[in-house]
Amino acid sequence: MPPARRTDTADRILDVAERLVQVHGFNGFSYADVSTKVRIRKASLHYHFPTKAGLGTALIARYQGAFLKALEEIDRAGGEARGKLEKYASLYANVLRQRRMCLCGMLAADFETLPKPMRDGVTAFFAANEAWLAKLLEAGRRCGELRFEGSGAAVATFLVSSLEGAMLIARSYGSVPRFELVVKKLLDDLTPPA
Repeated sequence: MPPARRTDTADRILDVAERLVQVHGFNGFSYADVSTKVRIRKASLHYHFPTKAGLGTALIARYQGAFLKALEEIDRAGGEARGKLEKYASLYANVLRQRRMCLCGMLAADFETLPKPMRDGVTAFFAANEAWLAKLLEAGRRCGELRFEGSGAAVATFLVSSLEGAMLIARSYGSVPRFELVVKKLLDDLTPPA
């Protein structure tokens, strides 16, 4: 399938679809919902994204690209490992403050019903996050800024899973501070005593 044509309309479609997925899940919206919110005909929507699966794949690629760019910015800014982990967790908190969920976390809930390219994209998103975290964790441990048992990869998997789960529970309570409490506990457990 050819890539979606990149236009202002395509970007608006992606913006609306992303919000719908983050609030309702992938199976919780239709092309009619998107076309109504973007104020275009469904035929125009199909012109840019011929299938919902193609729209979903484009959403994941865009979301992952933005997330990886944010991780590069965290690396570029430098600083201690804990500060970088705090910035990483704030990426999740900022989404939660908008009354949304992580796009790929929401898609993971629909995983078994997604087309294979979308499932592959969701898995790639989490793998990229875990790889970045594992590298940061190992570097932080080597220089004495972090402490933990086992491999950085295992702790990275635990952190991503914990943050995604904390988002879900905080959302059910309508409480970002509840999420922030989990983040503080996770980071305190990784920080050596002063």
